[in-house]
Amino acid sequence: MQYVEQYVLAKYPQYAGFIGEKVDLSTLCINEEISEPSPDDKNKSPRASLREVSTPSFGSNHPDLDRTQLEPSRLLDILTEKSSFPGSFVSIPEIQAQHKVLRHCGLPDDEYLVLFTQNYKDAMMLVGESYPFFRGNFYMSAVGEEMDYVREFASYKESKVIPAPETWLNLRIKGSQLSQYFRRKCKHCPKGLFSYPADVNGTRYSMHWVSEAHRNSWHVLLDATALVVGKDRLNLSLHRPDFVLCSPDNTPANPSAITCLLVRKKSFDTTTASS
Repeated sequence: MQYVEQYVLAKYPQYAGFIGEKVDLSTLCINEEISEPSPDDKNKSPRASLREVSTPSFGSNHPDLDRTQLEPSRLLDILTEKSSFPGSFVSIPEIQAQHKVLRHCGLPDDEYLVLFTQNYKDAMMLVGESYPFFRGNFYMSAVGEEMDYVREFASYKESKVIPAPETWLNLRIKGSQLSQYFRRKCKHCPKGLFSYPADVNGTRYSMHWVSEAHRNSWHVLLDATALVVGKDRLNLSLHRPDFVLCSPDNTPANPSAITCLLVRKKSFDTTTASS
């Protein structure tokens, strides 16, 4: 926080005296509506026409996990804007909120873009509509089906959906089963997206899965919304998930609806795909 204060006062001295006020995160949230897949067209990708114009080509080596092209979407537009104008004005509340979230996750502020959404569903759907699912790659998820809004997009885009039981996350019991799926052969690279929760009803799961997924050419979405920011500190400095979800104002007595989405800059190409 001392660093943030020094940065703000150096760049915006006119705001001296405002630092330290409680941040109203609702003012930072993305307000545009997210388009859901049509239930009347379950066998067709909501981005099918775009995918037909530009067939995904990811290569075959592990470094190709970086700079993956996102599908045209609101998330891509937001990331493009933030990456194209890095020197544009950022409000003091936004700087404070971003710093709080990144400190909670143990992540550097120069590697992730931080977005705020009104709720968990909006954050998940930003990922679902933008991730390049297609017939031939995978979506593997240990997130509960009733909360997994990415799964619907993966299915509509004809990606192979693999439900992963929570027991697979236990390193001592059935972890080997999850490892076998990570090593599953696929002619595309990245192989797809793996989503899992950092905590379920007080049971913490290892960040080891982030690193193992990356070694086997999978992107990772880590759902850390069950953790309390400021108390249950994450340590992602050695793992670097591609997406992270957390709740900045979450407390046991007052659960937060506002959800933060962290997107790793290195993982995705923020330029608009050519047609």
